[in-house]
Amino acid sequence: MRALPVDVGGEPGYAIRNYRFKQPVETHWEGVTTLAELFEQSCKDYVNMPLLGTRKLISREQEPSLDGRSFEKLHLGEYDWKCYAEVFKSVCNFASGLIRLGHQKTDRVAIFAETRAEWQIALQACFRQNITVVTIYASLGEEALCHSLNETEVTTVVCGQKELKKMIDISGQLDTVKRVIYINEEGISAEVSLAQKSTSWIIEPFEDVGRLGDTAPVDANMPLPSDVAVIMYTSGSTGLPKGVMMTHRNVLATLSAVMTIVPEIGKKDVYLAYLPLAHILELAAEALIAAVGASIGYGSPLTLTDTSNKIKKGTLGDASALKPTLMTAVPAILDRVRDGVRKKVDTKGGVAKQLFDVAYNRRLAAVNGSWLGAWGLEKLLWDMLVFKKVRAVLGGKIRFVLSGGAPLSGDTQRFINICLGVPIGQGYGLTETCAGGTFSEYDDPSVGRVGAPLPCSYIKLIDWSEGGYLTSDSPMPRGEIVIGGPNVTKGYFKNEAKTNEVYKDDEKGMRWFYSGDIGRFHPDGCLEIIDRKKDIVKLQHGEYVSLGKVEAALIVSPYVENIMIHADPFHSYCVALVVAAHNELENWASQQGVTYTDFVDLCQKPEAVKEVLGSLSKAAKQARLEKFEIPAKIKLISEPWTPESGLVTAALKLKREVLRKTYEDDLAKLYA
Repeated sequence: MRALPVDVGGEPGYAIRNYRFKQPVETHWEGVTTLAELFEQSCKDYVNMPLLGTRKLISREQEPSLDGRSFEKLHLGEYDWKCYAEVFKSVCNFASGLIRLGHQKTDRVAIFAETRAEWQIALQACFRQNITVVTIYASLGEEALCHSLNETEVTTVVCGQKELKKMIDISGQLDTVKRVIYINEEGISAEVSLAQKSTSWIIEPFEDVGRLGDTAPVDANMPLPSDVAVIMYTSGSTGLPKGVMMTHRNVLATLSAVMTIVPEIGKKDVYLAYLPLAHILELAAEALIAAVGASIGYGSPLTLTDTSNKIKKGTLGDASALKPTLMTAVPAILDRVRDGVRKKVDTKGGVAKQLFDVAYNRRLAAVNGSWLGAWGLEKLLWDMLVFKKVRAVLGGKIRFVLSGGAPLSGDTQRFINICLGVPIGQGYGLTETCAGGTFSEYDDPSVGRVGAPLPCSYIKLIDWSEGGYLTSDSPMPRGEIVIGGPNVTKGYFKNEAKTNEVYKDDEKGMRWFYSGDIGRFHPDGCLEIIDRKKDIVKLQHGEYVSLGKVEAALIVSPYVENIMIHADPFHSYCVALVVAAHNELENWASQQGVTYTDFVDLCQKPEAVKEVLGSLSKAAKQARLEKFEIPAKIKLISEPWTPESGLVTAALKLKREVLRKTYEDDLAKLYA
């Protein structure tokens, strides 16, 4: 039993807690009640240990492609490290510099930049002066950016080059911004010059703010546990983003709970940071790494491996240069790792492919519990012959991967587990719960589940009669997932109506968040996500289609890079927009002798549409979908959906409403 039933207040339901803790955990560190105290303690405990690492840029080149376009390629050097003492000095200096620059302690600072060392330094500096930080995704569009900065009345913005350009473009619409602190990058001088000419902002480089603080230090103004540390703007899969108010107590509760779960995490660990720090999963992960004396090496999704898009051929990607032991990932990233390995194996073909298939199937049998699978010496043999090369892709030393953001498919989880030879800790949580909720423990090899409650949380299922999910269901109780505990946040900034809709305080003082996700409890107390209230559409004849469930089943098709199911209530069938997998579809066309001018043309060929539709039907049958759940018609999309295009969030979740509007005409034709 990984979880036990617990008696709680609030709306009736079926509630469970972590089996090791009778009460929700609030802090793991004696005498520490805020993130500022936690960071200062770590810097005193691990003075000379390396904390933040950044790769040196050796060269930036433009590489032409076959279609005439050119792509930027980077040659990056080794990691350059700052120890805990150096980082703490930088944090104290930047905190003092902010105040000397004229920033008022009651005003807010926004950090609008890619994940990097300066982001973390600015964050910790604000905490030392009890300044609330507004976090904004670097990929956010103009309207959402304007909304976030104006709603929180930000007066100081810390940003990079791309973000400064966006800021200049909307400068006339920003009501309260007075100061912009830019992170020095090659080529940023043009944007700085333009900002100085076209705005009334005080423009200062990051380093100068630190120097200002060094020459004129200001005493720390440490926060209380109840003070708001961060207003985190969700990437917003629907409408404008909402600002979630997180107190120091909220975030510390999640960190304390994870400390009890990740095996032997400590100062020998090296963490690869590449997810957006504006995402609570990354922010919490980096705070935890710093708390235990480990090291954080910064990278990016486009420079992650030796074959990543922005890495110059023949040079090292971030993982190869850093050789991390820990990393976090969202399912979309792990799906790409899986697809990348499979494509490489398929391209090699011959004996290499046969050897991989045998090794994988032998290990899969063992992972699934068969004594006839590869164990002991045979496992070591396959590791040496086959999987060692795969593990080198991520540096060869990974010992634990934390996956969050959305449930990971069983296929991907098994694949990563076997090929990397490491456990994947599946987490379930939301921005509104500071990423806290459930977490699968390292000794749990099961797939498709997201683990038992974290020690900071109670998990409760409540009936959703309309959708047919009840806590009295057999063999497993089902219902809407509600999370309670000290990690549940204050609510949405300046949005009392929405806060009151999804947050509730019970008669015992426990705060609960209503997730809108549908789950069920397994007999051992682990949670499985099975649906989402907003994703359910009722068809013309009364059948219910769960869009997310169908998408998860069909994305396993080799032809699918991404997919959105659309169901019109006035019709009896659903349709789909399918972002086609470039290599797979072109390989099929080559084998079949299908002629085309470019990939856009191929995606319009009736025979290509027919082939992909057949593949989707096959995947649907394997997942045992009902006939009405299988898309009757599809539209193939040639361009990928990226956060920059505004069609998916920074966590790569579909923005359904934006996609529906963007492809309105195509969807109408599918129903014509």
